[in-house]
Amino acid sequence: MDREKVDLTGAPATMLATLYSKAVDSRAPDSVLHDETAARAVDRIEYDFSRTGLRERDGISAVVRSKEFDRRAQAVLDRHAELTVLHLGCGLDTRVYRLDPPSTVAWYDIDYPEVIELRRRLYPERPGLRMIGSSVTDPVLLADIPGDRPVLVIMEGVTLYLRTAEGLATFRRVVEHFPAGTLIFDGYSSAGIWVQQRTGVVKASGSRLEWAIDDPGELAREVPGLVFDQEWWFPGPADLRAHYPWAQRQVLRALFASPFKRLGRGLTYHFGSAS
Repeated sequence: MDREKVDLTGAPATMLATLYSKAVDSRAPDSVLHDETAARAVDRIEYDFSRTGLRERDGISAVVRSKEFDRRAQAVLDRHAELTVLHLGCGLDTRVYRLDPPSTVAWYDIDYPEVIELRRRLYPERPGLRMIGSSVTDPVLLADIPGDRPVLVIMEGVTLYLRTAEGLATFRRVVEHFPAGTLIFDGYSSAGIWVQQRTGVVKASGSRLEWAIDDPGELAREVPGLVFDQEWWFPGPADLRAHYPWAQRQVLRALFASPFKRLGRGLTYHFGSAS
């Protein structure tokens, strides 16, 4: 089998680290995601994954975060037989294969053209799945996507790479285009952006981080119609915390009992009559 050569820089390069972490997890006896699709993709990519700057503790954090996103996305899918899903900044994530939504769900994996080109070479087609090669902040992104259904927007590990004005404009366009919807994404405080900018994965990619979300309510005020529902932490549930080494669990326990827990967290919003 021919292996796929990869040459990515900047924000797109970070997706290799998260993909690799899921492949490693799939081989663990206590796997969190059981992501065999990610494992097969890594086997097909010709790349020195040590270049990603990924540390073991970063890897488990990425996997646990994805599991929490999966659970929350699945809860929305369970409530809507017909839904449009915008997986913005999907990278090489295999969420559509992990969740396996019915063909009545119109699922859009959206990322830079070079990322989507690589996805097409690595992953099989499936009913209901469409791929769009575009910046997630492109003003005309939604032009060819029907706006007649409720929407679920998933953005994992994306907002911190966006410029503040571009991110807000993207959310406004979503609210204007669809009748109702749920948005699930992670947001980092100003201090969290500072910390993330200094992680090995971000430094290795050469990315510059900007969009800090200190007050979730402010985002709702900036986007007419958007309602803030909840902020949540990963790893929140005890079954996910159990996958961390003992010492790291103690650090997390102390972190969650302090204001520092808002360095990075998940955020959920809705608009219209979404439930």
